[in-house]
Parts: sequence; C-alpha cells; structure tokens
Amino acid sequence: MITISEVTESIIKKSPYLEEALALGIINLSGLARVIKPEIEKQLMKTVQDGAIIMGLKRLSQKIKVAKKGQKRLFPEPPDLMVRSNLLEITIPNSDTLLLKQKRLLDKIKSMKNYFLTFTQGIYETTIIVSKNLEDSLNEIFKDEKIISRFDNLSSITIQLPPGSTSIPGIYNYILRPLAWEGINLIEVVSTFNEFTIILQDKNIHQAFSILKRLFEPAKRG
Repeated sequence: MITISEVTESIIKKSPYLEEALALGIINLSGLARVIKPEIEKQLMKTVQDGAIIMGLKRLSQKIKVAKKGQKRLFPEPPDLMVRSNLLEITIPNSDTLLLKQKRLLDKIKSMKNYFLTFTQGIYETTIIVSKNLEDSLNEIFKDEKIISRFDNLSSITIQLPPGSTSIPGIYNYILRPLAWEGINLIEVVSTFNEFTIILQDKNIHQAFSILKRLFEPAKRG
C-alpha cells in the first residue's frame, strides 16, 4: 500500500526546483504541505493531515541531503572541464547502409588528430556529432540519408569523472540540475565510463562552464 511519504516524494521529484529548495532548506514546509495536500489526497483517495505531509517532507529533505553529500564527496578535487567548439549534430534514421557509412567516415579521420566525433545509435535512429572541419565529409557520406534534425553552432563540455562514479546514485543529476536551474538547454549528452559530455549551443557555453566550475569548487572552510 502506497504511503503518504511515497506520494509526497513522487510529487516533489517532478520538480527539480522543489527538490533543490528542500535540499537547501529554503522552503517553508508547512506552506509546501498545504500546496501539495490536494494532490496527495487525490492519489490516496483519503483525507490526510498536514503534519503527516510535513513529516514526509522532512524525511525527503534529509534523504536528498545525504545523497548530495555522497555526490559531492565524489569530487574532492575539481575535475577537468574540457571545452570544444565548432561542432555540429545530425540525426538520421537507422538503415542497412548506416554502418558502412559510419566506417567510411571513420576511415576519413583515422589520420587526423584534432577532431570530435561521436555516434549514438538508438533503436530507430542514430545521432552523429562531429567537428565543423568534418562537415564536408559528413554531408557527402550521408547525402542519401534522411536528416531528422540538424544543429549547427554547437560546443561541448566534457567532465572527467573520478573512479567510483558509477556506484553513486544521481551523479549525472548532480551535474545537470544546476544547469536546468539556470535555464541552460542541452542539445545532447554523451557518456563513457570515465567521461560525461554535454552538447549545447555556442551562446550558452560560457554560462554553463561558469556554473559547472562553481559546482565543483571545494567548500570554503570558515
């Protein structure tokens, strides 16, 4: 049977802003309880007391704080932030000829050193992100493919993840939340075992870099 605390948590987690405010302790729990009470009663199909909701909010607040401390401890030192510019992205449907064309593109760049290239293959479509200096090759090789979407004027920020990052729940959320809080729109995210890369428009790169740099700054000791 679902509990008041579980319903409360599901409502709060729909909004990263409420979750962040709870973690920072800057929101009035009594006021928040009154706001979400109708939704809780609707889901539980019964009347609930404000005190029970407030108790659920307190438990959730502590839970979020513990999780954030674990995420923060993963970065005792600021990680390397690597910025690349002059990128473009296309998304095309998967096809029988796609793998062969990917190989042709890889053959084109095997003697190059300064380039950016990622392939992300989903169930029905594939996204390719490349350096601008590969645009002519990209256009030529994939000219017969249907372009679902295309983005130019992109940049990337790659964050070097420390060992153990895969065992920390919410580590990507820890990185992405402050960007969402500041209204930074991401075009794409790409990850490997030790790297996490965000792709965004050129106009947002400086603000995003500043936000991430502040995020990873060591806590000041007073």
